[in-house]
Amino acid sequence: MKKILSTTFAIALSFSAFAQRSDGTTKSLVNAEKEFAKTIAKKGDKDAYIEFSSANTLVFRPNPVNAKTFYAGQSKGTNEVSWEPNYAKVSRSGDLGFTTGPYELNGTEKKYGQYLSIWKAENGTWKLAIDLNTDSNKPLASTTKRYEEPKDRYIPKFLNEKDQKAAKDVILTTEKTLNTFLKTHGIGAFGGFLTDNARLLFPGNEAIDGKGKILTFLNGMVDKINLKTTGVDKALGSDLAYTYGVATIDYKADLRESFNYVFVYEKAADASWNLIVQAFVPADR
Repeated sequence: MKKILSTTFAIALSFSAFAQRSDGTTKSLVNAEKEFAKTIAKKGDKDAYIEFSSANTLVFRPNPVNAKTFYAGQSKGTNEVSWEPNYAKVSRSGDLGFTTGPYELNGTEKKYGQYLSIWKAENGTWKLAIDLNTDSNKPLASTTKRYEEPKDRYIPKFLNEKDQKAAKDVILTTEKTLNTFLKTHGIGAFGGFLTDNARLLFPGNEAIDGKGKILTFLNGMVDKINLKTTGVDKALGSDLAYTYGVATIDYKADLRESFNYVFVYEKAADASWNLIVQAFVPADR
């Protein structure tokens, strides 16, 4: 009997690892995300996050904390949340990607929100690197799925720690420049850093897609914004990167609020770095 149970457990672990398998494609990442959702439905979020997180995974609850530490301290998990990504992308090197979309909390009172997850390939499987979610209204319209596969494959043969640090410094410099322009030119400065099909996740709102709609939304309520970057990482293929930190927002309604943020950057053909996803969640100060 023990042998049967042991064999069954081994098969289950093998299947889970297969479902999380990273082969450098966006399809494999979406499959990992869907398996993550199924695991929460079966085991609850506590066990699922511990299983799908690495030693350094950060979850914003609402401030960034180590995922394994946070969920190990929870008395029990919940399986009442469901979701499916409607936008996903993986780097050319296949080591970094993101998924984002709406979620639904099916408790006594239904709640809705938007999420952003950053994933990294670790020993051939996808593991969460960052996970953030923010409340929103019930989605009024369905969003066309955008699962963008890498245009090609590129994995540098030689990249030491010094090279990796230099690559990350480029992203930090980009965000520092963005922050400077926000101070000197106001919210309109985002226009020079957003891709045409960028996405904004902001508390209380559905996902906002498109540079024009994002700028209209921010210009309508935000007077000033200041970014303080606290973390950065970049794909080995040098085409995707993300940052996180704290944003202080001064509204036009004479109100100031602090947010934790995660930004996803994409490298353009002219070698500039542009924002493709921005996600904000209120910070606990």
